[in-house]
Amino acid sequence: MALSFCGNNKCSNAYSVENGVLNNGCFVDALNLVPHVFLLFITFPILFIGWGSQSSKVQIHHNTWLHFPGHNLRWILTFTLLFVHVCEIAEGIVSNTRMESNHLHLFMPALMGFIAATTSVVYYHNIETANFPKLLLALFIYWILAFITKMIKLWKFAEESLGVKELRFCITALLVVLYGLLMAVEINVIRVRKYVFFANPQRVKPPEDLQDLGVRFLQPFVNLLSKATYWWMNPLIIGAHKRPIELKKIGKLPIAMRALTNYMRLKDSYEEQRQKTEDPEKSPSIWKSMYRAFGGSILLSSTFRYMADLLGFAGPLCISGIVGNLHTTQNMTQTNMTFGVFFMSSNELLKNTSVLAVLLFLALVLQRTFLQASYYVTIETGINLRGALLAMIYNKILRLSTSNMSMGEMTLGQINNLVAIETNQLMWFLFLCPNLWAMPVQIIMGVILLYYLLGNSALIGAGVILLLAPVQYLIATKLADTQKSTLDYSTDRLKKTTEILKGIKLLKLYAWENIFCDRVEETRGKELTSLKTFALYTSMSSMRGSSLYHMLSPDKAFASLALFHILVTPLFLLSTVVRFAVKALVSVQKLSEFLQSDEIGDDSWRNGEMPMCLEVGKKYKYHGDVSTKVINRKDRYRMDNYEQPMRRQLRPTETEDVAVEVNDGFFTWGSNLSTLTDINIRIPTGQLTMIVGQVGCGKSSLLLAMLGEMQTISGKVYWSNCFLLSLFLILSWLSKNRYSVAYAAQKSWLLNATVEENITFGSPFNKQRYKAVIDTCSLQPDIDLLPFGDQTEIGERGINLSGGQRQRICVARALYQNTNIVFLDDPFSALDIHLSDHLMQEGILKFLQDDKRTVVLVTHKLQYLIHADWIIAMKDGSVLREGTLKDIQTHDVELYEHWKTLMNRQDQELEKTEMESQTTLERKTLRRAFYSREAKNHIDDEDEEEEVEEDDDDNMSTTTSRRSKIQWKMCCRYLSSGGFLMVFLMVSSKLAKHSVMVAIDYWLAAWTSSNPFLGVLQHRSCVPVFIILCGAAIALCLITSLTVEFLGVAAATNLHHNLLNKIIHAPIRFFDVTPLGQILNRFSADTNIIDQHIPPTLESLTRSTLLCLSAIGVIAFVTPTFLIALVPLAVAFYFIQKYFRVASKDLQDLDDSTQLPLLCHFSETAEGLTTIRAFRHEARFKQRMLELTDTNNTAYLFLSAANRWLEVRTDYLGAVIVLTAAVAAIWSTSGPDVDQSGLVGLGLTYALTVTNYLNWVVRNLADLEVQMAAVKKVNSFLSTESENYEGSMDVSQVPEDWPQHGEIKIHDLCVRYDSMLKPVLKQVNAHINPGKLMKIKSNLKSIVIDGIDICKLPLQTLRSRLSIILQDPVLFSGSIRLNLDPERTCTDDRLWEALEIAQLKNMVKALPGGLDAVVTEGGENFSVGQRQLFCLARAFVRKSSILIMDEATASIDMATENILQKVVMTAFADRTVVTIAHLVSSILEAEQVLVFSSGTLVECDSAPNLLAQENSLFSILVRTHK
Repeated sequence: MALSFCGNNKCSNAYSVENGVLNNGCFVDALNLVPHVFLLFITFPILFIGWGSQSSKVQIHHNTWLHFPGHNLRWILTFTLLFVHVCEIAEGIVSNTRMESNHLHLFMPALMGFIAATTSVVYYHNIETANFPKLLLALFIYWILAFITKMIKLWKFAEESLGVKELRFCITALLVVLYGLLMAVEINVIRVRKYVFFANPQRVKPPEDLQDLGVRFLQPFVNLLSKATYWWMNPLIIGAHKRPIELKKIGKLPIAMRALTNYMRLKDSYEEQRQKTEDPEKSPSIWKSMYRAFGGSILLSSTFRYMADLLGFAGPLCISGIVGNLHTTQNMTQTNMTFGVFFMSSNELLKNTSVLAVLLFLALVLQRTFLQASYYVTIETGINLRGALLAMIYNKILRLSTSNMSMGEMTLGQINNLVAIETNQLMWFLFLCPNLWAMPVQIIMGVILLYYLLGNSALIGAGVILLLAPVQYLIATKLADTQKSTLDYSTDRLKKTTEILKGIKLLKLYAWENIFCDRVEETRGKELTSLKTFALYTSMSSMRGSSLYHMLSPDKAFASLALFHILVTPLFLLSTVVRFAVKALVSVQKLSEFLQSDEIGDDSWRNGEMPMCLEVGKKYKYHGDVSTKVINRKDRYRMDNYEQPMRRQLRPTETEDVAVEVNDGFFTWGSNLSTLTDINIRIPTGQLTMIVGQVGCGKSSLLLAMLGEMQTISGKVYWSNCFLLSLFLILSWLSKNRYSVAYAAQKSWLLNATVEENITFGSPFNKQRYKAVIDTCSLQPDIDLLPFGDQTEIGERGINLSGGQRQRICVARALYQNTNIVFLDDPFSALDIHLSDHLMQEGILKFLQDDKRTVVLVTHKLQYLIHADWIIAMKDGSVLREGTLKDIQTHDVELYEHWKTLMNRQDQELEKTEMESQTTLERKTLRRAFYSREAKNHIDDEDEEEEVEEDDDDNMSTTTSRRSKIQWKMCCRYLSSGGFLMVFLMVSSKLAKHSVMVAIDYWLAAWTSSNPFLGVLQHRSCVPVFIILCGAAIALCLITSLTVEFLGVAAATNLHHNLLNKIIHAPIRFFDVTPLGQILNRFSADTNIIDQHIPPTLESLTRSTLLCLSAIGVIAFVTPTFLIALVPLAVAFYFIQKYFRVASKDLQDLDDSTQLPLLCHFSETAEGLTTIRAFRHEARFKQRMLELTDTNNTAYLFLSAANRWLEVRTDYLGAVIVLTAAVAAIWSTSGPDVDQSGLVGLGLTYALTVTNYLNWVVRNLADLEVQMAAVKKVNSFLSTESENYEGSMDVSQVPEDWPQHGEIKIHDLCVRYDSMLKPVLKQVNAHINPGKLMKIKSNLKSIVIDGIDICKLPLQTLRSRLSIILQDPVLFSGSIRLNLDPERTCTDDRLWEALEIAQLKNMVKALPGGLDAVVTEGGENFSVGQRQLFCLARAFVRKSSILIMDEATASIDMATENILQKVVMTAFADRTVVTIAHLVSSILEAEQVLVFSSGTLVECDSAPNLLAQENSLFSILVRTHK
């Protein structure tokens, strides 16, 4: 048929203009071509010139972007215009088929209009990004011309009495409206920007965010098409394949998405709720606050979701139309002829199968675009909400009452749960929120359409849905309960594991590791039972999805089947939504309780209510000489003929100045009983005040009471105000450290930061001052040992430092700060005498006092009292005496004499019994740890290099190949942990299930394709087969789900059991060189991934993969020509998933790596709350939290945008598959004799499922790749070597009362810490007689005890027969009984006896429950000294004939230690006591002393005998240290 613009039918008057030019339809259509040609003629040169100029330069940066007025409306109108043009083209082509000859004017102008509309939007985008609005004039002219020409066409149609019944009339009317609206948009741009027709055009700058080149998240700023398709993400995702994505690459968040912005929005609405609440005790509604702050975004997301759901129903309707009209022949009548051409109605157009195929494609593209837009908006809102909630929680933490923490009302675990779990629950609820109101609409619409297709049969389906809803709700509720119990058990297990790891040395030396391991396993058993219950309910939940295949309708079965697929989705999501809704309710309740918890009192008193004249603002002056002076200690601390040391001249008025004063103070930690009673004290300005007293008398509490951390029952704390002579000094000083106090807590607190950051603590770095502080605290030798010096990261996630090293860094922090007042809470407790002296002389007496700073020192070291300007003696929570030492000597002779006795005893403490001090040994331990770590890392690096060489066969870069490769070895390791039987069952049941599901649908297709005029008998014979297949599918669905879930539980059980056993039986050396945080991560985050994340990911991956493969198989079977189109689609899919998986893994790693510092910041803030508030650094910590939150949110938003990027592309691919399948089916179905409509319906229905599941294949692959890293990390710990617990002797051969005498013989002993290190003891030979008291400094391993070689003994037996008291006190949560006797072998009398010996009996009796009284996590409800006493009692309970004491009295006061030493001397008089001590007063009374030099035993004799030998090393040591 020849082509011609107006047709070549000779009988028609196609080219006649006798009735007027505008009365010729073909001429009017030609006139409509003019605007389109004009636009193309004008814009193409401009576009080419623009692109040509840009190609030679750098691409225009996004800092020039801005949106002209009406930006989004223009894009929406243009997209609508394109769609209408597609309809116009379709109508023209179909109308043309009804004509005798081709009439190009029916569709050619529409085609040109489509090209022009596309060009207009490209042209507009380029002008907008270049910010050159004058060129928009061309578009303005185009819209005017197009509007006029279409108006002429519409006018002529109206003249010919054509109306809305004719489709072409409707399309033309729509085009007139659209061109008119676009013209209005253009006029609005001229009105606002004044770029033409106005003298002064408006200059507009791009948004503030875009001017900041650090902002890389461009979703809010790009055009609508880029927003919908995430085109702006292309450079990032494609670039990730060449180079890993780093934090710098993702940059900062836009201002509107930052945590601070969203916090202010949420806070304002929360405070508004608080003001509206009449009852002050009633908490404001968090739900209402969230709605007011973020409701607009939720409504927008819901709108997108509704549009997507409504468009989703186009799929089944189009399938119904295609299958129904596949063999109907079109009527070629030309009854409706006007202007010599055919006019059709919309119904006639929709009977054309090709048109329906295109409409199905467009509907799918639009539906998936709206759905992804809805997902993105909810996720962005959820992330914004989480950021706001985190800021809200953090602000509350900074104001939390300390009593809440100390009394256990608010634990660190609860705060961590709020941050890590509850905020995420609310975020996830927000993600699923639109489903709450979208699901009912989906169900109602689905039932209406089913009723339209099936009639009354649809009501049965609706009834099934209604019956399943309550069942689904019940299952969802059970799932929520089970998950909650799983979480509780998991938290409990993690707490017990943490305690084991922190106290591993004690557990091993007491041979209790298996007892505590069993405690963890018991909790793990409960957790796994809960996980199995969860798996069962999950399987039931997935099973009911398959039970919806019962509905039959031979004529429109596949449209109904597609509708049932749509109805399954809301039912499937119902359980998830309900579960998250329940969790969200619980989370909001917890959050509300937390926000209403007690806060610290108003600290306006810190600002000074008692003005006093202070001398402040003196700058620190560096003193060159910071070396320790050689002083005779005995002379220095002699108290006879005591006189006030005149270190500096005191001004007459200065002695009267007071920095802090407490009047009639009664303070409590939250109970009704006051902890501190009748406190009346004053702290003199610029002087050294010491607070002394026994363990537990309230010294630390007094410091905290002055800092405002305790609850005040009555009384007042006054802080002096600061008046400086110079206004400049006032401003400069106050701006830096307004009312702050440098505070070093008793329990050292470090940041997860470098050594330098821990010391400077936010203050400006001053090299001289920093060096002086480092030298004062003797930290330089320790810093030199660290791998990166003072830039080495320490804290929980960093290097494991000893107690003394941590303490000195905390003291250095207090010294470095330029504050007037310094509070030091027992800084000497973890330090040896050398360091204590050095710190006292150089740090407190010289560094601080020369700087005229007010120092308050809590200490047990009474020998330093001589240096105190003011002394506060405490007893049982009240002040016993206050004044100078001379005052106390005069007015309280008894107390003074008591102190003098203790100090004389401490004088003897100063003598050293070993060559190496505690500090030297700590440094050796640090050096050993790093040596071993470096060796370990070196071996790991070598292994990695070998792996790289193996993997480097690919021509891609090594980095890319290693990053993009799924860890198949780990997959095999995981599956083998689950058991091969379970793997076999899973694979076979999966294949069987999908085979049966395909068989059901094929049977349905064959049934509906059969001749309807056949007898009822044949139809009845099909029903039993169909029912049997459906029953098999339901059963297999349950079996499949159960096998996957139980495979996951089995794998989780085995991996955790093996991990725990490997760790618990690892040598102590392993814990020295492995950071605690790293081990804990294996038991927390990695175990959680293995338990709860891998099984559903594995199930989803296998299900979606098999669904896609079966769908493609069915389509290929129905229409083999589809396989030709499948090749390019498969190639496109391969590249999409290849690029996405690499980028997704990088972004997930960034999300994980940025989440850990955020969680750590919250926990370290909660732990160091008193320090932060004392320093007044709340603002700095808030700022840090906001930065960490924004960094994490940036990574999460990019990850979310990457997921949308993938889903949009896979959805569009799915839509292309549907279009291809439909076109192939239409073309391949030839001839009316062969009815294949059922098979075509089957193919199209399966093609629709591909759209849903294609992106899940890639997502699950990417997720599984990331999750398998957890298995890899756990597996790396499973290769840890265990201690050799076996001995050559059998346990039965060891006498039950061994060791009976306590005789120790050492033969040629050589000991080293690691196989790669040198021996620390060489060729040691010694004999220790039974019942001797021996003093050494080294952890000696004896060879023969009471005639038995310990090398032959099983390790468990050896350790269980000895007693040891470690330096660091370790208590476990539970009861006092558990801490003293976890084996439960001792009577109560024996336990009370041990407590009495340890001076704890009266205190424990006063506690509720006595021996069963609660011990909180880490023993936090007892003071440090009391914890050490419990450890002493624990050793006494065992009553072994050999007792080893390793610096057991480090944390107790001298009076208590004096009593304990006597108890040890008497209670263990007949036993061997090996004392490893740094400060041993009774060294001269020891019956045997071993003296070592460089790891070799040089002397071994009684102390008197060694002293008698003048040239002996021992006597030289004693004389040197006198």
